[in-house]
This record gives sequence, C-alpha cells and structure tokens, in this order.
Amino acid sequence: MARAPFIGRLYWREYLALYASLILVFLEGFIRIITLGLPQPIIRFCYNRSRNAFNILSSSQGRQARSKHSSFVTSVANAADFVDLCSLFGYYAEEHVVQTGDGYLLGLHRLGWKKGEEGLRVNTGRGSLRKPVVYLHHGLMMNSEVWVCLTEKERSLPFMLVEKGYDVWLGNNRGNKYSKKSTRSSPTSNAFWDFSMDQFAFHDIPDSIDYILATTAQPSLSYVGFSQGTAQAFATLSIHPNLNDKIDVFIALAPAMSPAGIHNGFVDALTKASPDVLFLAFGRRSILSSATMWQAILYPPIFVRLIDMSLAFLFNWGSKNISAHQKLAAYPHLYSFTSTKSIVHWFQIIRNKCFQMYDDDVQAPLSLGASERYYKVAKFPTRNIKTPIVLLYGGSDSLVDINIMLRELPKHTVANEIPHFEHLDFLWAEHVETLVHPQVFEALEAYAGRDHLKQQYFTYGTINDGAPGRMSLGMSEDDFSSPMTAEISDSDPCANGFAAHNPTASIDPVHHTSPAKLPGRREPVTPTPLSSSSTATPDPVPGKVPKEKAKQSVLNPMMRKRQRRSGSTSSSRSTDSLAKVGEGGILLGAGKATLGSVNSPSMADVDQKGSSNRRKK
Repeated sequence: MARAPFIGRLYWREYLALYASLILVFLEGFIRIITLGLPQPIIRFCYNRSRNAFNILSSSQGRQARSKHSSFVTSVANAADFVDLCSLFGYYAEEHVVQTGDGYLLGLHRLGWKKGEEGLRVNTGRGSLRKPVVYLHHGLMMNSEVWVCLTEKERSLPFMLVEKGYDVWLGNNRGNKYSKKSTRSSPTSNAFWDFSMDQFAFHDIPDSIDYILATTAQPSLSYVGFSQGTAQAFATLSIHPNLNDKIDVFIALAPAMSPAGIHNGFVDALTKASPDVLFLAFGRRSILSSATMWQAILYPPIFVRLIDMSLAFLFNWGSKNISAHQKLAAYPHLYSFTSTKSIVHWFQIIRNKCFQMYDDDVQAPLSLGASERYYKVAKFPTRNIKTPIVLLYGGSDSLVDINIMLRELPKHTVANEIPHFEHLDFLWAEHVETLVHPQVFEALEAYAGRDHLKQQYFTYGTINDGAPGRMSLGMSEDDFSSPMTAEISDSDPCANGFAAHNPTASIDPVHHTSPAKLPGRREPVTPTPLSSSSTATPDPVPGKVPKEKAKQSVLNPMMRKRQRRSGSTSSSRSTDSLAKVGEGGILLGAGKATLGSVNSPSMADVDQKGSSNRRKK
C-alpha cells in the first residue's frame, strides 16, 4: 500500500524520534553559545569540579591503574599536533601542503626515516634511499593524528611500516585540523563547507596521491584506509581509471561503503529526514563543533566515559578491546572538523542503501509523479576497480555488512574477518599488532610494487564459506612452508584459480591443466605427520586464531610475467618471494588446487617447458 506524501515519509514513532533528536541538538547548541562567553577561570573551575567528583566516585583500583600510566598517557593526550606525537616516540615527521584542483590546501604528513636515518635523503632522486611508498587515510571526522596517538610504538601501524623500510605518508580531508584553508573561500563562509564525499573522491585523494608520487619519484604507492578513508578510496578508484595504475594495492581497515543504519532509533530517524531538516538542525558549516567545548570543561576520564556512552548509543559498540589508558590518550585526538553536508551524504547512502554520489536534487515530498523513473542518482561504479583490494573487517562492527559490500566490489576482492573486533579496534585495540598488522604487512609484500594491470598477481588466504569473491587473508610466512592439502569444490570462488576472481585476465594455459600433466612435476603427495627431521610447525602467534580452528589455507601463484618495474625497489623483493613460493610446490587444476610438499623446478622452468610443449603440438 502506498504511503501518503510528506506525512507518510516517516512512521509516527520515527517522527517522535526526530523531534526528540532535534530538541537535543538545539539544547546542545544553546549550551555551546553559553560556554563561548565563559571566561577561562570558569572553564577551569568546571574542569576541576568534574575531576574531584570523578575521583570521589571512582574506585581505588581505577585510580591506581590511571596513575600507573598517567605520565606518558598525559603526554600523548596533550600533544599539540602530529609532529609532537611522532617526536614522543623518537620519529622525525615532515609536513607538506598540496593544493587541490578546486583550491583547497590539504595537509600531508610524512614518516620516511627510521631512528638514526634523519639525515639521509629518501626517494629524492639519485643517491637517495629508495623505499616503497605507503599512503594512510583516516576516517570520518578525524585527522592523521589517529594513526599515531597510541601508548605503545608497536601498536602504531605507521611506525611499524617505517621500521620495515616504507616511506609512509598520511593524508587529511579538507576542513579538518590540517586542511582548514582554501584559496577561494574562508572557513567562516558557507561556501568553504559546501563539500561532501564527492569532493574527497574527485579532488582530495587523487591530488594528494599525485603530489606524493611526484615528490618521491615513484610510479605507484600502496593505499591503507580506515573507515571513511576506505569509502573515499572505493569512490575515487571507481571514477578515475588512471588512478588504478598508481595504487598497486588497496587495504581497507573497517571498510565502509553502505552501512545498514544507525543502531539508535532516534538518530536513525534523522537519516530518513530531508536534508533541509538536517541543515536546519546542524547548520551548513562544520558539524558537532561543540565537541571541543566538552573536551575543555570535562575531566578526561569523564570525557572518555561520555564518548563510550555515545558510541554505544549510536552504534552499539562496547569498546572493550581498547584499554582505559589508551582511550585517555587517543580520545582527545578522535574528533576533527568536517562539513554537515558530508554527514548528510552518508545519511543519503544509508537511506537509499546505495553507495551513491551526493543527491543535490532531492525530490519534493509532495511530488505525485514516479520521479524514480526519470531521475536516478549516480552510483560510484565500484565494480570497475582494477586495483587489488584486501578487506579487513570486524565481526562485531555494526557499520559493516560484508555480504552487501562484496556484491558491489570486483571479484578479485579478498576479505578477512577479525571475529570480535569493532570499528575503532583497528586503530587502538590491545592486540591490533598481532591480529591486524601482520595481515597488512603480508598484503604489502604480496602486491606492493607490482604493475597489476599488466601482470598477474597473488590471491592468497583461507577459503571461507564459498560466497562470491570472499576469501580470507591470513597466511604467515610459516604457512608457506607448511605442507597441507586443500580440496576446493567447483562452487568455491577459488575453484578455477585466478579466473574465479578475474575472468578477464590472461592466464598461461599450463596453469589450467591437471596437476598430473604439469611438466616436470610429480604427483602430489598427501602430507603426513612431520618427523623429527622435518621442519617443525611453528607455534601459533599469540592472539591469532588457532590453526585447528581455521580453514585449510591455499596459495595461488598467478605471476606469469615477473618483470622488474623501473624505479621500484620492492619489485625484486616480491619476485624473490614468488620464486620461493614456486619452489614450495603449488599445483593448480581446473577444479582443484593442491598445496603439497613436492619437488619441483622453478616457475620460470615450468613456463619454459610449457611453451616448448605447445610449440611441439
């Protein structure tokens, strides 16, 4: 039954929720106006009174735990900017500014030097150190500080990438702390804040990447995004075909594309409201700017508790994987400015259940015609992405619907679930260095520096439930040498090797023959228990899923042309690792792949013999 125009836009419960939400918004705005006129002594008085109240109500054990980590945690929480945060851990950081095509000035940060390398030249031409480039991008209402505001260096992804020899760059969206300037408008004007994710995709990401590649003289880089940083990559790769050749792998942490909705009904009703209502409630400039006010007048543990309650209220997150002292250090760096229009854009995506561009022509509520027949908002064509995609998502993340996401992504997408992780855990969880970072490093080793548009590349991981395009990325270097056999059914996405993930790719016919017909190879042998003379199976890494509970692992080497790219130091490393994998004995058939401990020649010999056999035929 058709619903009445305008009145039937929402159900009566949703109208109540909408009105209640607007009352809360106006109440916060009223408090914000009052606090703007308060002198600093009154703000300090409120801060001290909240601190005393919290200490009285908190337990002695909680006070002891806070005092144990208070010194360094306070230093991280009070750090003024990205450079100060890096200096706390002994790293030198550069600051760069890039101008977008529409006049915005974006701040970029660079971590290119290990400790002791500060005086060396990195990626600056002849005589400089050549390092592969990795680009990291933050999430919604954040900035680059969220990557480095941790209490231990080992849990910071940028610092660990630097130690592994990467040239690390971190981007910032227009409007946030490091990008609040434009050559065409002032931040005090509505025109400055008239941007959504469309502008991030059309300007911010591609212009930042072009600047980085020009500065480092590298042909490509690797992209690691978090939350909205992944959505911006999905969008920009789908609309810029040439950008796919500049990004050799895209690793998405807590990927966001088309969230199912908001957990709380009050706020979820706002997603269905007209954009005019949202602009009336939040204004047409930056959204939730009062967050800085609450941070100033509240004692840090109370502010942390307020953030935790808000996350539970909006998204049903428990935030139990992040320690209390990590929250005290990181939450002061959590918020940064963005436009109300970018939030409205996400509400449109949630409401229409479609990863679309911003809808500037929202149909009038009283329209009686079938407007959907004559007007359709442009979607981001994400299936056109050619860059290899690796998804790492949390099993307890209410913002990720992996099945819907995989249906909208190309078939070569690889996905892996961290069962108990929520959204922010990919940045600050206690075991992020053992559950997430190793998989990021493996993906970079497998893909970084390869021209994926001209060469075939790895698809690797564990077979999950057979959903289209759904694989798991979770193999360590120890898994490569461990003898095992994986049986794959015809319905499995990896049943036909690489063709199941990229049917348009050109594959050497030798890889489609049965294992028995492969030249120079013996019949695969079912692995037996390792003897004392064999290589012992390593113990599971602490924090990872035990192997007996994991699915069988399978590795598909698909590199036919192992050509070194000029100017890329990571190509030789990737080729060497591929040769080792080839010696491990991977056999691919039309409907079956076997990974066994067999004696075999190198992949180059197999290709040479396969070519000679074809000439004889």
